[in-house]
Amino acid sequence: MRQSQLFAKTSRKLSESEASKNAQFLLRGGFIDKSSAGVYTLLPLGLKVLEKINKIIREEINAIGAEELLMPSLIQKKYWEKSNRWGISVIYKTSTGTVDQDKLVLEPHRGKDFEYGLGWTHEEVVSAIAARFINSYKDLPKAVYQIQTKFRAEVRPQAGLLRGREFSMKDLYSFHESKEDLDKYYEKVIKAYKNIFKRLGLKTIICETGGGDFTKEYTHEFQVLNPAGEDTIFYCKKCGFGQNQEVYKPEAHKNCKNPIQSGRAIEVGNIFKLGTKFSEAFGISFLNKNGEKKPVIMGSYGIGPTRVLGTIVEEFSDEYGIIWPETVAPFQVHLVELSGKDPDSKVTKAANALYEKLVKSGVEVLYDDRDASTGEKLNDADLMGIPNRVVVSEKTLAAKKVELKIRGSKSADLITEKELIKSFEKDLYPVK
Repeated sequence: MRQSQLFAKTSRKLSESEASKNAQFLLRGGFIDKSSAGVYTLLPLGLKVLEKINKIIREEINAIGAEELLMPSLIQKKYWEKSNRWGISVIYKTSTGTVDQDKLVLEPHRGKDFEYGLGWTHEEVVSAIAARFINSYKDLPKAVYQIQTKFRAEVRPQAGLLRGREFSMKDLYSFHESKEDLDKYYEKVIKAYKNIFKRLGLKTIICETGGGDFTKEYTHEFQVLNPAGEDTIFYCKKCGFGQNQEVYKPEAHKNCKNPIQSGRAIEVGNIFKLGTKFSEAFGISFLNKNGEKKPVIMGSYGIGPTRVLGTIVEEFSDEYGIIWPETVAPFQVHLVELSGKDPDSKVTKAANALYEKLVKSGVEVLYDDRDASTGEKLNDADLMGIPNRVVVSEKTLAAKKVELKIRGSKSADLITEKELIKSFEKDLYPVK
């Protein structure tokens, strides 16, 4: 991709309405655009990052036997009433009216059949679906998931992508005939989540917390220690103990002599043992081997991909901009040619040729071919955070090499084009 052809442009101007690091860098780097408080457009570069995050999530969730589906965002009031959650304050509600069958027009504000809530979670919908397909122990266990847009009427959306009113969410739901079977799958999900966050470059701490509007049992959160987080967690590095402040009990750590530590953290994932709360409300039952009718045992497991995107920026950045991990970076290489304004210069021709070679070799390249100053190009490269910056200039041509600088490192290397292309085959220059 040629940078001159990008839809969005970089900006040196700070956003006066945003205080968070992730929002500032993503806005200035041309990854997102702000529509309103807590609502953002993912521009092409931002969408590329999100798609890579989603790809990793899909690979690990598919590996534990879950099937992907896509549920509606527009959910009728009757579903929320069954679970007694229509009154929850975060639901965006709408009423369009009823259909007059004779006139074939909408009569506004009549009939609850036309009262809807925008999906802030999907336990109700998936439960109604499961009730139609699960009838016997032979139908269990089952697991389905989706990656979809959610809507929550947050009073104070803040911290950029870390807490929004519209955001992406991966919902996984599992259905079991026993608590023991749920426990087994719960552990599988924990392992899958560990793999996901490891591949994303995020170090997480598993913490117990309250169940909120989902369950009365303890649930578990995957937390990333970061000052931008809105949670306070207490944890032990030695034994793995972790609890959110809202449920913290020091006596729960009595069997370990290592000191408890605390810190601010960002929640990037959560898992719930729902039990029979929703299966009883929606009539999800099965006949066991003895012909007895039993309620299905459920689990719910969430990851917020857009929040993960924001968390990665909070974790991997410096004073100059973003430092994308290789696994989610929009491009592998940021090719920068420093030729001035002469399109026919040897530098430009050499950079064009190298760009073609890299693309042909299967390397994802953003080629800065803009008519811009050296300072602007190098500053934008730091801001956008692509892992490998490759510079072609009169200096590198004279040495018959190119300059390779790993984003975040203090020094650069002069290497040949052949060495450069080979480095991506053998990963000789991993992100530091």
